Amino acid sequence: MISLVKIFNNNGKWLEKKQNSILSAALVITLANIFSSIFGLWRERVLINQFFSTDSSQRAYEAFQVAFQIPDMLFQLIIMGALAASFIPLFTELKKKDESQAFRFTSIVMNWVLLIFIILSLLAFVFAEPITLLRTGKEFTPEQVEIAVKLTRLMLFAQIFFAISNFLTGVLQAYQRFVAPALAPIFYNLGIMLGTVFLAHYFGIYAAGLGVLLGAFLHMAIQFPLVWKMGFRFHFDFNLGFPSVKKLFTLMPPRFLTVGVTEFQNLAMGFFATTIGDLSFVVVKLASRLMTLPIRFFGVPISQASLSFLSEESAWQNREKFNRLLLQSLNQIAFFAMPASILLLILRVPIVRLIFGTYNFPWKTTVLTGKVVAIIAISITAQAMVQLLVRAFHALKDTKTPFIITLLTVAAYLTVSYLSVYVFSFGVLGLGVAISLAAFLELALFLFLLNRKISCFSFQDFWLPQLKMLAASFLMAVFLYLPFKILDEVVFDTSRTIDLIALTISTASVATLVYIYFSVLFDVKELVYFRNIFKKFGKWQEAIEDSSEVLLDSSSNNDEL
Repeated sequence: MISLVKIFNNNGKWLEKKQNSILSAALVITLANIFSSIFGLWRERVLINQFFSTDSSQRAYEAFQVAFQIPDMLFQLIIMGALAASFIPLFTELKKKDESQAFRFTSIVMNWVLLIFIILSLLAFVFAEPITLLRTGKEFTPEQVEIAVKLTRLMLFAQIFFAISNFLTGVLQAYQRFVAPALAPIFYNLGIMLGTVFLAHYFGIYAAGLGVLLGAFLHMAIQFPLVWKMGFRFHFDFNLGFPSVKKLFTLMPPRFLTVGVTEFQNLAMGFFATTIGDLSFVVVKLASRLMTLPIRFFGVPISQASLSFLSEESAWQNREKFNRLLLQSLNQIAFFAMPASILLLILRVPIVRLIFGTYNFPWKTTVLTGKVVAIIAISITAQAMVQLLVRAFHALKDTKTPFIITLLTVAAYLTVSYLSVYVFSFGVLGLGVAISLAAFLELALFLFLLNRKISCFSFQDFWLPQLKMLAASFLMAVFLYLPFKILDEVVFDTSRTIDLIALTISTASVATLVYIYFSVLFDVKELVYFRNIFKKFGKWQEAIEDSSEVLLDSSSNNDEL
């Protein structure tokens, strides 16, 4: 690992650049997320190509997806429960006073969290089989259970690397260094693909599990050198009396419960999907992967970039600036997420075919996946905005309210899913409906309760811009659907890949231009940020350098951003 540090010192200057504005930070994260998502989709295509040729290999692939749930649940509960429970705000607060104390705080929290994580992982390792039987439905075969148990045990080890890596991410983001953390997922996906391609001949589906292990290590390795160079040194310190540690662990229970409820929803989805059968779990996972692309491109980058800035302005004396930053970021998210949801909604089948449609991916599965994509695409904007609203509560050091909202949302999801599967027999489409309805309910609750807390969602600054973007998106949908149907039936032979690509690109380009046109017509202020991002694409080196940009109210002086 020390050799990695030496390599980094000589060649990693570009990774050290500090982002001083939400726009420049979000740009860095978005660019890396685009490449990460490309690798993620490529990874999924490699897995489908490798493990979708026969009924038994398809079931093995589904078992691999199911096996992810328990290791990921432990990671989300223990690691993200700690990091998301105001780790960055507390670290930032300490860093201002004494950097060494901030690093000590990191070591103490890391030690305790890793210790708890390892203990629970050992229990999950031992009881992997009964846990798998408990959380899967009647259509999940004994052979799938065996595969899922072995892969679960293997991938538990990968989460240890992820645990360390995400603490490194927290530190780097607190220093407003977003490049290395944003690159980490690319290396993770690369590791899975390498494991699958080179080891599948020897280990079958277990090669994918070994790839997860390699990818998790790479996820950590890309971030470690910069954290080391910035002065962090790991120490075996377990001092629970450290003030910030006590404060963090006080904030953890509500966040732990919030994540726990969300993970219970994911486990419930797995149970419902494996009860339905017909690869329903795979269909929902693939559809969700497509749905998360706009969220990763716009919701997560702006939300991650905003957290450190919102944390800086969370004091009461800075509340006006906090509100401006929040509204500006929410409007930016909606500006990009709304047209993205329209593109997925209308172009669902071509997109599924292009991304997942290997020679052995059945047409029936393609159509079904497209239908689920259409249903959950409607809620993309809601889910993207929630990413920021959760972080806004965390910046205000309030983790209880998100828990209450999550509890209500998951209860709604479970109710709709149960009715869809056991009462109305809607099958996998019902699970898609449950996802969308729960997302809209979650957004409504977050907006209502945050507005009660800080009174920031005025009609002029929030609701009017949202209505303008919604109107532009609706008109975009109209102008996208018509040329898509005409070109599909008259011009292009979509049985050929090149024609399918041409159809998708041409109609998507027309729709995007329509959206921009109506955004100009409706005087959508967020179009200024769209223009600035394109400017920065041409000056990428400047975008990751220190910047003197000042974050202003989106309702005024936008040309200066």
